[in-house]
Amino acid sequence: MRTMLLVDDESRMLNLLELYLRPAGYSIVKVNNGHEAIQIIRKKRIDAVLLDIMMPELSGWETCERIRSFSPVPIIMLTARDTKEDVIKGLNAGADDYITKPFDEEELLARVNALLRRENNEFHSAESLRLSRGEFTLDFSSYTFHHGDNRISLTMKEFKLLEALMKNPERVYTRDQLLVMVWDVNATTETRTVDSHIRNLRDKLKRADFPIEEHLTTVWGIGYQWKI
Repeated sequence: MRTMLLVDDESRMLNLLELYLRPAGYSIVKVNNGHEAIQIIRKKRIDAVLLDIMMPELSGWETCERIRSFSPVPIIMLTARDTKEDVIKGLNAGADDYITKPFDEEELLARVNALLRRENNEFHSAESLRLSRGEFTLDFSSYTFHHGDNRISLTMKEFKLLEALMKNPERVYTRDQLLVMVWDVNATTETRTVDSHIRNLRDKLKRADFPIEEHLTTVWGIGYQWKI
């Protein structure tokens, strides 16, 4: 059974989310602040996080950034803040998806299921647990990216973007194609989300001294590609 961590300072919202998710087969852990959420993720296996933004002491943005410093656990931000700036800020903090309140129950379940769908097939052979292109390697067992002795943890969306591009080097993928491959065929996510994730991924890799500029490239007016 998948374990979902719900983080919201409103008990009513926590109970409502549990009411939606538990019948769908999820085990639920509920907390009302970011500090406790971080401690739980450090100690317990959590498969995904639904994270509110507007919380006292530690906001959802800060909580997400701190979680990202040590864990690739999938994170969906669930909030009433729906401006373009808020969405971008959430993605920049490391969120994999962003749902605004009030939300539709079916859409919420579809987003959660889509985020976890990839993990439903864990029967990889030993060789398939790694994807290498030159000096770069994706590790499917730890959701990490390697270049030589350098190793960096990725969010699920960052990992899936690199996986899609590296599996077919030199091929150019449009933003719409990447949305289908990485988010979901029925996702309502806008194409600018792809740009935000690619930009964040590049910045993250550059800060870790990965020589990424000549490999993760933009094809202007079309999309992105992985060059060998």
